[in-house]
Formats: sequence, C-alpha cells, structure tokens
Amino acid sequence: MSHAQRHPNTSELPTTTVQLNHTVVHATDRHLSAEFLAAVLELKVGAPFGPFLPIDLGNGVTLDYYAFRDGPIQPQHYAFLVPDTRFDAMIARLDVLGVTYYADPSHTEPGRTNDLFGGRGAYFADPDGHNMEIMTRPYARP
Repeated sequence: MSHAQRHPNTSELPTTTVQLNHTVVHATDRHLSAEFLAAVLELKVGAPFGPFLPIDLGNGVTLDYYAFRDGPIQPQHYAFLVPDTRFDAMIARLDVLGVTYYADPSHTEPGRTNDLFGGRGAYFADPDGHNMEIMTRPYARP
C-alpha cells in the first residue's frame, strides 16, 4: 500500500510548506491505547487501516496506533494543544480513569497542573508509558 493510497489528501496539500501528516505510536495493545487517548481527549478512534488504528487530531495530523510485538515499547513524548474550555473535562476524565496527572514532565508533582506560558498543562502516562501532555498554550519559542 503506497503512502498516497493511505493518505489520499496528500496531493491536496500546498507544496511550499512541510506539515506533519501522521506518526506511528507503538503499543502493546493498539485498541486499548487508542481508546484510552481518544477517551481522554474526547476524540474518536477511526476504522482500522491495515495494521494501524488511527486517531485524527483534527488539524490534519493522525496518530496511527500500531501493535508492536518485536520487543519492549520505547516510551515517547506526545504533546497536544487543547482548547482551554476542554482542559478541565480532560483532567476530570483522567480522574475517572484513575490515571495520575502531573504538573511536570518528570512526573514529580502528582495531581497538579502547570501554568506555563499563560495557559494550563498536565502530563500523564498512557498504558504503554508514553508521556502524554495536554496544554492550552503552545510553548513560547525564541
């Protein structure tokens, strides 16, 4: 299956910019991990596409969950810019799921959020230990 078959809208993108289209997220159980993140972010898991289970983030980027069975999962960091109006509901869903969230990426401040760059943010681990981040303001870049 070619990249164009997998992502048919690729030809519609402007050729003068570079955009992230999708990334693969390794998981021991792609359904469990995709459903977990979709529940926290209040998104939908898409139909399976070959070995991938996608979550469309709504900005043209897709997380493609892939069942990785060739060794241990290497945890990665994924950061999501979320609407301020939905942040509290996401934190509440983490509480309902029994997932501890943290104010810092090292997970040393449990049950707290941060106020970086004039917004709010939190970190939490997904079922495979990926360090997920939700934030309401993007990082200020020099």
